[in-house]
Amino acid sequence: GISDVISFVNNGLILSPAVAGTGAEDSHGDPQQPPAAELARLDLSSSTGRGDEENHGIRYVRYESELQMPWIMRLITKDLSEPYSIYTYRYFIHNWPQLCFLAMVEQECVGAIVCKLDMHKKMFRRGYIAMLAVDSKHRRKSIGEIRPNLLCVVTDLDSSVPGTNLVKKAIYAMVEGDCDEVVLETEITNKSALKLYENLGFVRDKRLFRYYLNGVDALRLKLWLR
Repeated sequence: GISDVISFVNNGLILSPAVAGTGAEDSHGDPQQPPAAELARLDLSSSTGRGDEENHGIRYVRYESELQMPWIMRLITKDLSEPYSIYTYRYFIHNWPQLCFLAMVEQECVGAIVCKLDMHKKMFRRGYIAMLAVDSKHRRKSIGEIRPNLLCVVTDLDSSVPGTNLVKKAIYAMVEGDCDEVVLETEITNKSALKLYENLGFVRDKRLFRYYLNGVDALRLKLWLR
């Protein structure tokens, strides 16, 4: 989970910015065609799940430049009592830039999702949704609010809103990368987020006691893609 990554960064084991973009994901090769049944179930074969697009005045783009890093950090750290180091963001974004998407209104970034995809126990490819945030001005029509440890509350399941579209785009990109399963953590009291992810096919996999800084337990959710 994200706590393991933070420990990894704090122990000085993070790749430097100059080489962080040369992770194993870049050399994975051409992915196989995503399973048609899975795309249909998640409704990812529509334009919502593919490429850059504009929907209800919100444009969805893939991460392209370090210049976008401050936008992402602003969204994620705004409501956190203990902001994370820039190297935590770089760990994810430089190694898996293809799994980072931004929601833009004109020239303003109003939402972002940051994920990773790597081998788990040398057996299968696991995707992980690490960070998801939407600006407060758009929360009522998108996702609720940032929670400690990079968690958010989802308040709307409409496919036209930033939070839902960002999650769909991330999952589609993982499917294109031969992902076998996707996991994330959310507060056990976060009923709105649980409803959103369970509607996308996630199931409750494990309870993590006192996982967050506020002492609240977490639920690990999992989505099987194969």
